[in-house]
Amino acid sequence: MLLGWCGGLLLDKQGGGHSAKRKAILAISILFQVALLFHFKYVPFLLESLAALTSIRIPYEDPGLPIGISFFTFHLISYLVDVYRGEAPALRSYAKLLLYIAMFPQLVAGPIIRYADVQQQLSRRTVTLEEFSYGISRFAVGLGKKVILANALGELSPLFLDGNLQQLSLAGAWFGIVLFALHIYFDFSGYSDMAIGLGRMFGFKFKENFDYPYISRSATEFWRRWNISVGRFFRDYVYIPMGGNRRRPWLNLFVVWFATGLWHGASWNFVLWGLYFGVLIALEKSILLRFLTAMPRWVSHLYFIAIVLIGWVFFYFESMTRGVYYLRVMFGLTAAPWIDEELLIHVQNNAVLLILALIGSTPLPAVLHDTLTSGNRPPPLVQGVYRHALVPAVCFTLLALSALLLVGRSYVPFFYFRF
Repeated sequence: MLLGWCGGLLLDKQGGGHSAKRKAILAISILFQVALLFHFKYVPFLLESLAALTSIRIPYEDPGLPIGISFFTFHLISYLVDVYRGEAPALRSYAKLLLYIAMFPQLVAGPIIRYADVQQQLSRRTVTLEEFSYGISRFAVGLGKKVILANALGELSPLFLDGNLQQLSLAGAWFGIVLFALHIYFDFSGYSDMAIGLGRMFGFKFKENFDYPYISRSATEFWRRWNISVGRFFRDYVYIPMGGNRRRPWLNLFVVWFATGLWHGASWNFVLWGLYFGVLIALEKSILLRFLTAMPRWVSHLYFIAIVLIGWVFFYFESMTRGVYYLRVMFGLTAAPWIDEELLIHVQNNAVLLILALIGSTPLPAVLHDTLTSGNRPPPLVQGVYRHALVPAVCFTLLALSALLLVGRSYVPFFYFRF
């Protein structure tokens, strides 16, 4: 971080423009940050891949992955590039840079916050009772997503995903990956809600990171709604600098998706997952989108559900063999039965959880909330009761129930902590 701070000051000192000296300062500063990330996160992965391909084993002691290093690196890159572009001034205070880089609400799992978006808030922000109250409510919702929904889904999905795949039914395979899709959504969007809520309590306004991604109709739309901060980062700091749509767009697209996959984890299944979405988005931009937009919404939504669930299979299984076999079960390419009694029992026992998760992944709760708090409907009395009695009661219930569930459990980290 010290080198990044010095790099920002040097860039600011050189004035504006794109001189060779400023480009060199930017390149050296970014390369140093990327080299640290590469050393801690990717060297063991590359050495293992080399050993698997050539049987050459190079002695290496894994240093372990420092908490939050991916987000530290991305924030420093954002800081340096935004200063270079003149979108925000360099920070004279090292403490303020540390505040931006290591801001605790979003420290280890995002969202990624662009320096230009918060640079004024680092020096001037206000904390009001209304904003603090909103922050508590948002935090309570995020905590409920994680503890009440994500943790329960995370205990149920491995029964289908990590067991004996030869005993899995076709319906069980689809059910298992749907559970994982809901688990990762509530886990990560829950963390983002908590980070946004905590930030709001201290006067920081972070941008939204999820916009109901499972209502999408295409892979292109999904990535405008899912983990929005990561998509913006790769667009603004990788895709556009490489030429964007102006020069070698298809190469730029696949480089971005290769990097997106690799960022999520040092494993080939993440690379495959990234390239899978890169291919889908390329096909949609060139051919498919015109047909998808002309189709009835339910048809294009079924297409999206199928492709995103296949993508989550690539994401979940680090073992390619198990992943491919799981896909074969999903599409009836094995001798697996269509349905089994164990699946029906799990569905029956977890019906309430599944209904809450499915409804919670749609905009319906937000639409209902907006209806009850805006405009002239319902009457002012109903709005007042909802705002000042029902909402606080729901938030308190979420906090209390989450606390009770946490007391009785062992440590269950956020899924995205590993990235």
